[in-house]
Amino acid sequence: MPPDSSLSGPPSERATVRRLPKRAVYDRNQIDAILDAGLICHAGFVVNGQPYVIPSAYVRAGDQIYFHGSAASRMLRTLAAGAEACVTVTLLDGLVLARSAFHHSMNYRSVVILGKARLVEDRAEKWEALRLFTNHVARDRWEEVREPNEQELKATVVLAMPLSEATAKVRRGGPLDDEGDYSFPVWAGVAPVLTRIGPLKPDDRLMPGVQQVDSDRFSCFCPVANE
Repeated sequence: MPPDSSLSGPPSERATVRRLPKRAVYDRNQIDAILDAGLICHAGFVVNGQPYVIPSAYVRAGDQIYFHGSAASRMLRTLAAGAEACVTVTLLDGLVLARSAFHHSMNYRSVVILGKARLVEDRAEKWEALRLFTNHVARDRWEEVREPNEQELKATVVLAMPLSEATAKVRRGGPLDDEGDYSFPVWAGVAPVLTRIGPLKPDDRLMPGVQQVDSDRFSCFCPVANE
């Protein structure tokens, strides 16, 4: 199914996709699905005229995403102070090999979020965000490990960023060659990129008799078929 931006319009003028608008996705259900399939975002911001882009773990919860880190983090301190941010998530699904160098491409699903982050100060919300983080990495992991103590909770900053200005862009399918190149005798098509969990490696100090985690609990690593 190709992207369909007609399901809803862009959330704002600045969030409108300009380059290849036919690949734009403004439907929140599709945006949420991309965010739920990822683990790492990149947050862009400016400090004293110097731009920075920092990777961070994240998790979506309803109409916002949470990201967290050390209370000493410059990124978190800057965003908590109200700086404008651009947060991106990209999932690579395939390498597209065309008959010409010019038309080589990639199949991907990406989301761009514009806006300001909010410092999560309510203890119950912060606790829930950390639970969601942990279970986003491995299903039900929070329920079986030691919960954060007060010192760890104080050392951790959690930010929430609304999805009110979130847009997606998606490419699927094979190469789009110039008509005259279809007779060029070179292989063309898609090399799917699949992210999988490999064999689990137990920690050296694992207690004897502890049951291994099932690999199907890493739900983020379910490959999506290239269409």
